[in-house]
Amino acid sequence: MVAWAIGAIESVNDEAGFAAYQELGGPTVAKYGGKRVASGTKIEVTDGTWSPVRMVVIEFENLEKAKTWYNSPEYQAAVEKRISSSDGGFIFVDGA
Repeated sequence: MVAWAIGAIESVNDEAGFAAYQELGGPTVAKYGGKRVASGTKIEVTDGTWSPVRMVVIEFENLEKAKTWYNSPEYQAAVEKRISSSDGGFIFVDGA
């Protein structure tokens, strides 16, 4: 069953650090079978208090593959740059 990894960034406090994260983390997606299906900064919140300034949605064949990507040495080498340069997070959604 398909699954998604969804990243939502609420603020970036270090543009250079966040750019370094993107350079390191981006190539890891395809290596682990993921496909970026949506990403960007043009976000329109229709209701609620959630207000990300950047988002990414990555599709994987299943939840196990999404977790394998996230926990891979290659992505973990990048994730610290995301955490130190921005506020936000990632979630997994198991699909239908």
